[in-house]
Amino acid sequence: MTKGKDVRTMPMSAILLIHCPDRKGLILAVTEFIKKNNGNILYLGQHVDAQKARFFMRVEWELQDFIIPTEKIGEYFDVLLARKFNMQWKLYFSGRVPRMAIFVSKLPHCLYDMLSRCQSGEWDIEVPVIISNHPNLEKPAKQFGVDFHCFSMTGSNKQEQEKNQLEILNKLEIDFVVLARYMQILSEDFVAHYPNRIINIHHSFLPAFPGAKPYHSAYERGVKIIGATSHYVTADLDAGPIIEQDVVRVSHADSIKDLVRKGRDLERVVLSRAIWAHVQRKILVYDNRTVVFN
Repeated sequence: MTKGKDVRTMPMSAILLIHCPDRKGLILAVTEFIKKNNGNILYLGQHVDAQKARFFMRVEWELQDFIIPTEKIGEYFDVLLARKFNMQWKLYFSGRVPRMAIFVSKLPHCLYDMLSRCQSGEWDIEVPVIISNHPNLEKPAKQFGVDFHCFSMTGSNKQEQEKNQLEILNKLEIDFVVLARYMQILSEDFVAHYPNRIINIHHSFLPAFPGAKPYHSAYERGVKIIGATSHYVTADLDAGPIIEQDVVRVSHADSIKDLVRKGRDLERVVLSRAIWAHVQRKILVYDNRTVVFN
C-alpha cells in the first residue's frame, strides 16, 4: 500500500504551528507576514492558556503566489518573527504524503480499519510496513499489499529487536508510528526517536480495571460507560499527551461480548480521529497536554 516516495516539489499550502508567551499583536504579526508576502490564508485557529499565559496558533496558507521560496519560508519566519516573540514553531507542507508504520500484536480491528481508510482513498497516507511481535496478522498485511515483519520479543532480546525495528523505520523514511493494540511497552530509547510521533490506542478502564481481561472486570462491576483513549507515547507508559477520547453508554443488558464489541468499535473511531488530527497538523503539544485545533 505504498505509493512510493513523494516527488512533488511545490506544496499546495504551508501549515505553521506556533506556541509562545502570550502578548499583544501576535495574530497581527503572523497574518501580516503572510499578507506582505502575497499569501492567502486558508485557516487560522488560536488559543490562549490563561493560567500559563501561553499562546497557541495554527495557520495555513496557499503557496501558489507566495513570494518567499518554499525552502526559505522557515528561515525568513524565524528571523523576522519567531526570535522576536520567542516562538516555538514547526512548519509543514501539504504536498508531502505522510508515511505511517503500524505496530500490531494479535487484535485486528484497528489494523483493518486503518488499512481500509488508506486503500479507499479516505486517507492520503502511505503504509510501507506493518511490524508485529506475533505472526497472526501477516495475512491481512498481504491482503493489503503491505510488507510484514515479525519480531518475537523476550526480556533478553528486546533491545536488539527494537534496534532492528528502528532500522526498518529509518530505511523506509517513516514519519510516524501507530500502535494498533500493540501489546509491548516501547523502551525509552525507542520513543526518543519519534517524539510526539507515536500514537497509541487503548480502552479507558485504566487504572480501575488493569490486566488482560478488563472488560470482564468492568462487567462484574456493572459499569455504565466504556471509553477509549488515543495519546502520544512517552517514556511514562500511558501518561502521554491525550489526543482524542470518547465514551459509549452500556447497561445491565449488555453481555461481556457486547462490551468488547462496543469497546473495539470505539477504539477504531477514536484512533482514526487521532491519526487524522495528526496528519492534518492540527495538534500542538505543550507541557504534556495537547491543543487540538478544529
